[in-house]
Amino acid sequence: MVQTYNFDGIRIDTIPEVPKDFWSEFTQSSGVFQMGECFNGNPAYVGDYQNHVAGLFNYPMYYTIKDTWQSQRSMKGISNRWIEEGQHFRDLDALGIFVDNHDNSRFLNGRNDLRLFKSALAFSLTARGIPFMYYGSEQGFAGGNDPGNREPIWSNFNKEHELYKFVQAIMNARNQHNIGSTSFQEKWADDDFYAYTRGNTVVALTNKPDQGINRNIPNLGINNGMQLCNIFN
Repeated sequence: MVQTYNFDGIRIDTIPEVPKDFWSEFTQSSGVFQMGECFNGNPAYVGDYQNHVAGLFNYPMYYTIKDTWQSQRSMKGISNRWIEEGQHFRDLDALGIFVDNHDNSRFLNGRNDLRLFKSALAFSLTARGIPFMYYGSEQGFAGGNDPGNREPIWSNFNKEHELYKFVQAIMNARNQHNIGSTSFQEKWADDDFYAYTRGNTVVALTNKPDQGINRNIPNLGINNGMQLCNIFN
């Protein structure tokens, strides 16, 4: 398949259902990047598969994203998750980060709040790893469990939707500033606020949008006289 169609990479479904030694041979034979799906929230369990395939969907972080923004639990959970994953994965930058997918009910089905959803999306599109965007997230789809989360896009595609424009702005900035080639540097984590940099891009997030959030963040790399531009306006 790779030789015939010149695929750059392969998305592999349900890799735990096949022995690991097969995936080692598969990886060597394919000669391209692999993104494996291991539907499990335990980094120790998922992480070992990165010894057999190049990349994996970051399901442990997926559950942390839900905890952080759907349930509004402490944003320190993100920082703790990175630390835990660093103990079990070979390469955090090769993990696929996502908010919605075809196997789980959509974010907006569990919490119908566009502000929280936007913050979660911004994190998934700029944080450490490879961003994966499930169609319909940019349209505000809110389907439940499969098949409810597989709504038809062809009859509901609106380029003027506020989520479409939100994602577009982030992706434009990601491309313009080559965010994918810059290192992820966590700068702050507390219960209500989380901040990091990617090169000259600063990302500041909250899961308490109704509160006024003010933080004095040291070592952010912003010097006196430096001008910052909000990518959304």
